Amino acid sequence: MIDRERATGLLRMRNRLAKVFGIAAEGVPIAGAVMALGFAVSLLGFAWPGALIIVAAFAVAAFFRDPERAQKNHEGAVISGADGKVTDIGEGCLPGGSHEERYRRVSVFMSPFDVHVNRAPISGEVISVEHTAGKFRPAFRDEASEHNERNLIVLSDAAGRRHAMVQVAGYLARRIVCRLRPADLIERGERVGMIMFGSRVDHFMPLDYRIAVEIGDRVRAGESIIGERQR
Repeated sequence: MIDRERATGLLRMRNRLAKVFGIAAEGVPIAGAVMALGFAVSLLGFAWPGALIIVAAFAVAAFFRDPERAQKNHEGAVISGADGKVTDIGEGCLPGGSHEERYRRVSVFMSPFDVHVNRAPISGEVISVEHTAGKFRPAFRDEASEHNERNLIVLSDAAGRRHAMVQVAGYLARRIVCRLRPADLIERGERVGMIMFGSRVDHFMPLDYRIAVEIGDRVRAGESIIGERQR
């Protein structure tokens, strides 16, 4: 009981610190550990190395920044679940899914300098969350969604249409965070997780949606419309 209460207290402290500093909660222990190391090295008399490590701690915190995003009326639209650059647009099935069930696909590549927090592309219910272990190839390659470590989130909107987003790990990304569970209800633009240190998010939407972006466009999670239902 004491250990559980202590763990709960540490989580609450972590979340409070994350809110104060405007970073994702998962980044607090990492940035804090690097910062503590920097101070320890400085106290041992190694001022310059300690200062460099402290600067690195701020850089790590910047990787985990979690800015607020304006809530706009995007009813019926699909918004980007990631910050970054649109690198691929096409049509296909879900990774590991039936080839008869096809979707429009928009891939967004996140560089190490982009915000890594992912947001829900639509409002609805979480149907399933499936993690698949895999390789860590460069995420901008087309085959990454099939061979790389990934997290497939299948969603259902208010009309029962199925959508999906796939968090794909890349060469630098070694951890995918997903805060969703099956049967969760989510709102468009709500934070759903993150991919640490970049990588890619693939968005899948029904074929009766039109793509509202082009390859090379820069998009922002929770704000940029990437798909709209055709009337």
